[in-house]
Amino acid sequence: MNRGFRNVRGNRANDGRTGNFAEDGFLVLPGFLPAGLVGRLVPEVDRWVETGWRQRSIDACADVGGPPPRMVELDLEAHGELAVYPPLLDLLRSPELLGGSFVFHHLHSDRRPVGGAGKSWHHDYEQRPQRDRRFPMIHALHYIGGLRPELGGLAVLPGSQREVAEKDARRHAGTDVLPGEVVIDDLPPGSTVVLHSALFHARRAARPSRGNAGSRYMIDGSYCRTGTLWPPVKPYWRQVLAVARARGLGAGRPELFCERHFSEYEAARRSSA
Repeated sequence: MNRGFRNVRGNRANDGRTGNFAEDGFLVLPGFLPAGLVGRLVPEVDRWVETGWRQRSIDACADVGGPPPRMVELDLEAHGELAVYPPLLDLLRSPELLGGSFVFHHLHSDRRPVGGAGKSWHHDYEQRPQRDRRFPMIHALHYIGGLRPELGGLAVLPGSQREVAEKDARRHAGTDVLPGEVVIDDLPPGSTVVLHSALFHARRAARPSRGNAGSRYMIDGSYCRTGTLWPPVKPYWRQVLAVARARGLGAGRPELFCERHFSEYEAARRSSA
């Protein structure tokens, strides 16, 4: 099945079955999210960006010890539903991914303008220092408006999740084409790309477009297998988990928003796909 998937190495499309995940480190799920949910997520992202809440969340991370934001992504109705979307959680429960017990790590929401810049090769596996890959961490990249070359594609390096390397170990390559990479740049609205968080990936700069290409919407949700302490990425991480619990998002899943699976926050450079 090749719908919405372009592989620069040839026809090795991964259609969402978990069989290739251990080898490749990613799954492509075209049109994974229902249209109704997508329709409610888009205005929430617009509101998040246009009212300045996204920037306030970034500022709160930069000003460690300063006041936390009054609103987090999980305060938004549809964003909370996305974090616990049952088909996603069912997929994450697969033994090839996280297995039966995992914890929510974070959610980021963004809208990038037409002609946006790229982002250098990196991975997002949270471990200090980077020492092993015993416990998997997963990023679900929800492209609610889809992906097209004029919005900037996602490049991934299959198999690189098995390396033990620092997040920026390939930063010297910028967004250059790397041998063996796969480019994902043609997906319908509501599509999701599931990555092992240690998989090296890059965001390519948007290609020039003569028409109205629209904006690049991406909501990034992350989850981790329990059994170790995970470093948080936001100083107000307890607030995020408390909002989820107050909304009842963890109903029937007692570990999903449980604080005991995290170490204390330490400021560090952050990256997002």
